[in-house]
Amino acid sequence: MDFILSVLRFLWVIFLVLMIFNVMIVVHEWGHFLAGRWRGLYIDRFQIWFGKPLWKKTYNGVQYGLGSIPAGGFVSLPQMAPMESIEGQVEGEDKEKKDLPPITPLDKIIVAFAGPLFSFLLAVVFACIVFVVKKPVSEAVGTTIVGEVAADSPAEKAGIKPGDKITYVDGQVVDKFTGMDKSIMWTIISSDNQNIEVDLERPGKGKMTVTVERPAKAEVEEVEGGWLKKSWAYISRRPPLRTIGVYPQISPVVGRMLENSPAEAAGLKSGDVLLSINGKNVVRPQDVMSFPFEAGKTVAMSIKRGDKTIDTEITPRVPEVDGSDPKIGIGWDPDGIRKLVRENPITQVVNSFNSIVRTLKAVFSPKSDVKAGHLSGPVGIMGLYYDLFQHPEGWRLVLWFSVLLNVNLAILNMLPFPVLDGGHIVMATVEWVSRRPIPFKVLEFVQTAFVLFLLGFMAFVTLKDVGDRVPNGDPGEPQASPKFLPLEKEAS
Repeated sequence: MDFILSVLRFLWVIFLVLMIFNVMIVVHEWGHFLAGRWRGLYIDRFQIWFGKPLWKKTYNGVQYGLGSIPAGGFVSLPQMAPMESIEGQVEGEDKEKKDLPPITPLDKIIVAFAGPLFSFLLAVVFACIVFVVKKPVSEAVGTTIVGEVAADSPAEKAGIKPGDKITYVDGQVVDKFTGMDKSIMWTIISSDNQNIEVDLERPGKGKMTVTVERPAKAEVEEVEGGWLKKSWAYISRRPPLRTIGVYPQISPVVGRMLENSPAEAAGLKSGDVLLSINGKNVVRPQDVMSFPFEAGKTVAMSIKRGDKTIDTEITPRVPEVDGSDPKIGIGWDPDGIRKLVRENPITQVVNSFNSIVRTLKAVFSPKSDVKAGHLSGPVGIMGLYYDLFQHPEGWRLVLWFSVLLNVNLAILNMLPFPVLDGGHIVMATVEWVSRRPIPFKVLEFVQTAFVLFLLGFMAFVTLKDVGDRVPNGDPGEPQASPKFLPLEKEAS
């Protein structure tokens, strides 16, 4: 029964992911469609996804369809530019196309611009919904306090310590640890500088500035195994990023308890926040994991559950399966304490815009660690949506991420490359200024060349997306983990 429920949940989440992903495609293409109708253009197809249609139906002279390659969608407008290389042809349409009148450059610009405009408007709609339902913010996002410094890391060598509050990185103000806009991790990763200046505030010491020297190259993890596994890792693994070895301070929030563990026996629940052990305050999971527990020796523990503070006792013991040290059997929530924040829709859209611009700037900067291999395509985006739906506040996170994604869709489509909407606008502008149409053969060659480039790039990022899910080319054997047996079985 549990297996059936798991399968049904998996299928339901996949359905939700496909629905929200396709809504964004439909809205973008609907912008082109409505603008084309307004300007009197001939429209032969409206298709979600590329490739040969899995389903198609003609209504009012327009063929609507669902393609076989889940990578976007299109509205076929023959008067705009030759797109048969990516859209294919509709049977019996050649005669109709020969009689189509030319359209003005202004018509082309309006129709091309309408798609990104509708994506942007959809982002605003999502932002307004997020404002109403609020956005979940985890400690990993909301804090700038250092919780852990990796041993022998550039940060440790520069003197950064746990408890330090970072205020500026490379002269840029930071207000969160992870994320894209004004975050510590992103500013470090996307920096062009070898030496990074970090301003911080240390409890009891005040403000200070340290200079962190990043490693000249990011470390590449060696892959063990045969040539097939190594080859897969080589083509699917994303380029490594240089870091300085700092991690956010996250409260010790219980994510789960191991079955039959002392924590489960003591009545701990998911969401409990550990405050102290034997009177000693704990502020990070590391404080709990490094506590010198002794098997069979009961410890007093104070926890926060909602608005209440509860005192309890736990008796650690060594897990009977694959255990070596005394444990209490807690799995930590990686987000720490979560809170709901109401963020202005304009702020959401502006932050999303800044995030995309910074990403593009970093990708095209020769000194930045961020490369094209760090970008994701439809497979990676849908995978991220699937992961977000697994979160306790998944539906809120999906709405928030949809703001970012639609702004991203609008900006990327406005880039001045053929096939993209921005390319259509550039070509129409050239036609407008020169007062003569670009030769059909030139258009066809340029469009086809960029279609091949686009398909190649999509295949490239899809390999990286799949590599994120299957890093070694196979799921592999699960690592052994400690397990507690019921005390009754242990006694028998």
